[in-house]
Amino acid sequence: MASSLFSPLVLRDVMLRNRIVVSPMCEYSSPDGFATDWHMVHLGSRAVGGAGAVLTEAAAVTADGRISPVDLGIYSEDHVEPLARIFQFIEEQGAVPGVQLAHAGRKASTAEPWKGGGPVSPENGGWEPIWAPSAIPFREGWQVPRALAVTEIKKVVQAFAAGARRVLEAGGKIVEIHAAHGYLLPEFLSPLSNHREDEYGGSFDNRTRIVRDVVDAIRAVWPERLPVWVRISATDWTEGGWTIEDSVALAAQIKDRGVDLIDCSSGGNVPVAKIPLGPGYQVPFAERIRRETGVMTGAVGLITEPEQAEEILRHGRADVVLLARQMLRDPYWPLHAAKTLGDPVTPRVQYLRAF
Repeated sequence: MASSLFSPLVLRDVMLRNRIVVSPMCEYSSPDGFATDWHMVHLGSRAVGGAGAVLTEAAAVTADGRISPVDLGIYSEDHVEPLARIFQFIEEQGAVPGVQLAHAGRKASTAEPWKGGGPVSPENGGWEPIWAPSAIPFREGWQVPRALAVTEIKKVVQAFAAGARRVLEAGGKIVEIHAAHGYLLPEFLSPLSNHREDEYGGSFDNRTRIVRDVVDAIRAVWPERLPVWVRISATDWTEGGWTIEDSVALAAQIKDRGVDLIDCSSGGNVPVAKIPLGPGYQVPFAERIRRETGVMTGAVGLITEPEQAEEILRHGRADVVLLARQMLRDPYWPLHAAKTLGDPVTPRVQYLRAF
């Protein structure tokens, strides 16, 4: 019997050849937001390796919404052409290209991880102000963000829509809204980082309003025939914060607004969270959201073995698996997984001799 991992998945008019997705992974290699030859090789090699879909790293929808000064951007028309070249290559290899749209919020203007990851001053290439729902820094000693006015929130929402339009111009087939890991959108979701008292704060419906607004704005410019995904942090792993119950309720809300898949990660909003890391530790979130809302889900986080991925899918715990570090270690993981699971191995003809 064919494996679940290598069964195709239809999302609107898009078909993934298998259930393996290259998860967004920040490369910190984009001067002025531009994709480069590094991205062509990094993303293209994973398409050659057999993944069903390949998502770019978080692409900032505004220049001041970048995590670092060398983050990928989608805030300029000039960013379209380099991505279009990469997306064409990805499709030629049989994979589906997509982009994760993001705004870093209070975690913006920071250094690359290998440079410490802390705040970067304007004198060193960073910027001020950085933005958040409330003027609460991510951690002690970091920049104090400026709370967005409602008019500024509306501009950010439209920036997400403009980013989606540019993804479409570049030939992308999936947009994923980044509402995870403590960046701007999940900062609104969590009561730990959102102390507002207007229509974007306080109640659950108010705190989730910006995500609904972003979904609606993107759906207004993104074709009905193409899917929209949302990555969430299913829990803050911190008392008084965002919970899996909140995530289930949010998924139910946005499913009816044209979201096709919830990509279930966790954490990132609070630096002191105690996260119980282990193989597949976030899979129960994808399973619960899928079971209780009927929306398709993606499982991500320490998924490394073909048998592990197959178990997740075969038992209906998620609809796709997203791999990050394992794909860095082995761009050809899908080909090796097919061999392990007894599925036909279909490398590109140039690589047939190796398989």
